[in-house]
Amino acid sequence: MKELGKGSVISHQKYGQGVIARVSLTHYEVYFERAGKMEISKSNTDFEVMEEEEATPGAISISELERLMDYLLDRYGLLPSELPIGERWKGGNMILQPFNPELKPKEIPVEVFFHKIVMLRDNIRVMEQKINSHPVLSDEDKVQLQQYITKMYGSLTTFNVLFAEKEHYFKGAVKG
Repeated sequence: MKELGKGSVISHQKYGQGVIARVSLTHYEVYFERAGKMEISKSNTDFEVMEEEEATPGAISISELERLMDYLLDRYGLLPSELPIGERWKGGNMILQPFNPELKPKEIPVEVFFHKIVMLRDNIRVMEQKINSHPVLSDEDKVQLQQYITKMYGSLTTFNVLFAEKEHYFKGAVKG
């Protein structure tokens, strides 16, 4: 699809007519008559171009470039999954003690458990990217699936104690 410029008018079956107010590397910021301001992916094909304004090539901001790099690295699983574990857990073991005293406890090195949690987080991120870029899912379906992902992250906040840095914590709320 040809790149649209600011001022282009599009029509979406669900959101009505909208005007493109901002163009980033991967998204259009559109003001729709029924939905207000929304960001839609440039790869979205759920809209029809009513009036086309020419795209004006220009420099991109550092934040847009960072967002694009994060997107690409996440999409292709190239982000490192080696995160630092909290100092107090290094060399430690997690012991699962059955209620029945006749059964042996299971001992797992904390680093092994931590690595599995990080891999789980990375896989959820990949799933999130696949949902966001899925060509067939409607925006409504994507939002609904994103809510489940947010709940998954919320369920995993218990394991934040294992991370060395707060910036790697699971968060149960969507970033604004």
